[in-house]
Amino acid sequence: MDVSSERTPSGWEEIVAADPTHSGRYVERFRALAADGTDIVGEARLIDAMLGRGSRVLDAGCGPGRIGGYLHDVGHTVVGVDVDPVLIEAARVDHPGPTWVVGDLAELDLPGEFDAIVCAGNVVTFLAPSTRRTVLAGFAAHLAPGGRVVIGFGAERGYEFAEFLSDAESAGLTVDLLLSTWDLRPFTDDSDFLVAVFSHDSNA
Repeated sequence: MDVSSERTPSGWEEIVAADPTHSGRYVERFRALAADGTDIVGEARLIDAMLGRGSRVLDAGCGPGRIGGYLHDVGHTVVGVDVDPVLIEAARVDHPGPTWVVGDLAELDLPGEFDAIVCAGNVVTFLAPSTRRTVLAGFAAHLAPGGRVVIGFGAERGYEFAEFLSDAESAGLTVDLLLSTWDLRPFTDDSDFLVAVFSHDSNA
């Protein structure tokens, strides 16, 4: 998956272009948190609870691999995709085992289907607005029958929850469950974080 120059850059790429040291600092921050014993894999535990052992998982916007690395270690086959080569290199160093790919989620074209697609860490809020529905449709297209897409992000980050849910519906995703945290607290009108679990009817 080559990242073409003839495309709309994501918000993350714009940040890195303005500050080339940003990605390295991001990597070191999570390495430090892990070294201190901070729980940085809560999202991954939720995904693992949804799956039978040995499932195929796509970590979409995988960053330096904290989620995909955990899911690989507990027995799943993991592919991680991120647009940032610095983050992918860190994932390869820190979490060998999964397949780590530099790629644009708006141009997702991977072999096979996935039993779960996880998109955590506010990744969808970094997408170029013009690519949001394309990315969500790509998730739907890569989902195995019975599989689920799980996306989590915070409020006040430029992507309203209602707009996101409308985009997901337009992309062919059906809401199964809305939560306000990765530890299963229910979503309410006052929630400042959303974890949305979707399915996709491939026959629709």
